[in-house]
Amino acid sequence: MREIRATEETDSKAQPTGQLRAVKLRTSQARMKRRADGAFIIEPEEPLGNYPRVLTERLTHWARVAPDRAFVAKRGADGAWRYVSYAEALKKVRSLGQALLDRGLSAERPVAILSENDIEHLLLMLAGIHVGVPTASIAPAYSLLSKDFAKLRHVMRILTPGMVFTASAAQYRRAIEAAVPRDVELVSTEGAGESGNEGRGARRFDELAATAPTETVNRAHAAIHADDVAKFLFSSGSTGVPKAVINTHRMICSNQQMILQGFCFLGDEPPVLVDWLPWNHTAGGNHNTGMTLYNGGTLHIDDGRPAGRIAVTVENLREVAPTVYFNVPRGYEELLAHFRKDRELRDNFFSRLKFMFYAGAGMSQALWDEYRKFMTEECRERVMMASGLGATETSPMALQCTWDSELTGAIGIPMPGVEMKLAPVGTKLEARVKGPNVTPGYWRDPELSSRAFDEEGYYKFGDAVKLIDPEDVNKGMTFDGRLAEDFKLSSGTWVSVGPLRNRILDAFAPYVTDVVIAGLDRDEIGALLLPNLEACRSLAPDLGAGLGATANEILGHAAVREKFATLLKALARQATGNSNRVARAMLLEDPPAIDAGEITDKGSLNQKIMLERRAALVEEMYAANPSARVLRA
Repeated sequence: MREIRATEETDSKAQPTGQLRAVKLRTSQARMKRRADGAFIIEPEEPLGNYPRVLTERLTHWARVAPDRAFVAKRGADGAWRYVSYAEALKKVRSLGQALLDRGLSAERPVAILSENDIEHLLLMLAGIHVGVPTASIAPAYSLLSKDFAKLRHVMRILTPGMVFTASAAQYRRAIEAAVPRDVELVSTEGAGESGNEGRGARRFDELAATAPTETVNRAHAAIHADDVAKFLFSSGSTGVPKAVINTHRMICSNQQMILQGFCFLGDEPPVLVDWLPWNHTAGGNHNTGMTLYNGGTLHIDDGRPAGRIAVTVENLREVAPTVYFNVPRGYEELLAHFRKDRELRDNFFSRLKFMFYAGAGMSQALWDEYRKFMTEECRERVMMASGLGATETSPMALQCTWDSELTGAIGIPMPGVEMKLAPVGTKLEARVKGPNVTPGYWRDPELSSRAFDEEGYYKFGDAVKLIDPEDVNKGMTFDGRLAEDFKLSSGTWVSVGPLRNRILDAFAPYVTDVVIAGLDRDEIGALLLPNLEACRSLAPDLGAGLGATANEILGHAAVREKFATLLKALARQATGNSNRVARAMLLEDPPAIDAGEITDKGSLNQKIMLERRAALVEEMYAANPSARVLRA
C-alpha cells in the first residue's frame, strides 16, 4: 500500500513547453439579471447533480469498489507512512459508531475533538457522521497556545459535549483541566491513564475502535435525515468570538458534488493530496477530507506548516506527488524558494499536478506572477492556480474560478446549485448566497442566526466583491474587501481596506506578513506593519544569521528602517488619491495575541481589535511630532 512517486510512473523526459497543462474543468456559465432595487441575481446554467444523503455512503462505496486502496496516511514515529485502506477505514468507522451510540451521544451531547490532524481524528469524525452523532474539531490553538483558555471554555459551554477526544492526554492536560467538566468522558490515543486524568472515565481510543458493531449502527445510519447536524465547525469571523456553525449532511454532500462538477478531473482519477490544512477549519475539515473521500482518493496528512515547519512539508512533497494541492499564500511563498533550488523536489511536485488552490488570505500579484514565470521557465508545463469565495457557513465552496486567470484574487462565479445576490451596500456590492450548501444557522444562537441572513434568506458573507467586467458576469469577480473593515477619513473619503491591504503587502514583500490599516476620522491613512523578522534580518547582515538579535534590535537597525522608509515613499508615489495613500507607518515589535482576540485561529488579523488594543501606538503614529519609530512618506 505504498504511495508511488510520480517520477516512477510518468515520463520525466517531456520537454518544457510553458503551456497550460490540460485538465477537465467546468465549462458551464452563469446568467445575471439586475433588479429594480439595484441588486444583481446570478444563477449558474448547470444544475446540481444528485448527491448522497450522508457522506459515508461514499466510504461504503469505495470500500466495496476499491477495498485495498489507501484512503489516508500519516507518518509514524519511525518516519514511515502508516496507511489505512478504504475497507479498514469502514470497519473502524462502524466500530467507533457503535461506541458512540452505546454512550447515547447526540447533537445535544456531541464529541469535542482536541487534536491536530491524525488518522484517529479522521476516523472519529467519519464515525460520527455515519451514525448521526455530531463532532466538533476544536482549534488546537485554543488549548496549546492560549494562556487563559477563555475561547475553549466558551466552546465547551456552547457544545455541552458528552465525550472529548484528544490525541494526547498529556499534551492537552492543562486545557482539559481548565475547560472540560470532570463528568465528561475523555478518550485519548495515548496517555488516557496518566496522572491528572483519573476520575474522568478515561478510555483509550483503541478500546472504542475494538467495539463490535451491531445492527444498531445500520439502523442509526438509515435514520439520518439530510438536514440533520453532521458536525459543528467554529468560526470566529470578525467578532473574535467563536460561533458554532451548524454543518448538515446536505451541506457537506451537496458541496462535494459542486466541487466534482467544477473539477471534473476528480471523477476520472482518484485525487492524491498532501495536506496540512487543519480540520477545525472548513477548508481542511470539509473541502479537502471530503474531496478525498467523495472521489476515492488518498489523503497524506502533512505535519508541516508554512511557519517554522516547511521542511517537513518539503520532505513529504519530495516523496509523494500530489494531483491537487492546497495551501495558503505564505505556504506557496515558502515552497517557491525550495522549488527554485531543488530540482528533484519540483520535478516530483509538478509531475502529475492538475490544479493548485490557494485560500485563507489574498495572494499578492507579485507571488502569483512569480509562480507563472517559474513554471513556464523551469517546469514541463504550467499548472493552473486559482481561488474562490467560501465560508464555514457555505461548507465551504460557493464561488470558484475554474479557468486560467491572469490576475490573482479572481474568485470566479457561483457553483452549480448556488444562487448569488450582489446587494448594494454603500458604494460596494456585498456577496450573498442561497443553496443546499448553506448553513441553517448557529448552534444555540437564534439571534446570531437571524442576523446572518437577509430578508430574502440569502446568507450574507460580509465580503464585498466586484465584477471584473460589468457587462459579462462570466469573466468572474474579485474580492473587494470586508465591509466591516472599511472606514472614512475625516474628509469623508472612503478607504477600502481589503484592496489597500493587498497593495501594501505587494509593496513591502517579503518584509511584511500582514498589516493593520488605521485612519478612521483622521486626515490620512496610517499602517501598522507586522514584519517578517527573518526577511528583515537579511537587510542587516552585521546582526549575523543566528537568532540572537531581538525583534527590537532588528527593526531598529538603520538599514531596516531605511529600506522600509524607501518602500513607503514608493508606495505613496503610486497612490491615486487620499483613499489609497499610506502616509504613515510603524513596525510592530509585539506579535498579535490570540487570547486577546487580535488573531483568529486561522491566523488572520482582527483589524478592529488590533486597533483598539494598540490605540497608544496609533496615537503615537498620528502625533503632531511623531517619535523616531514612525515612518513618514
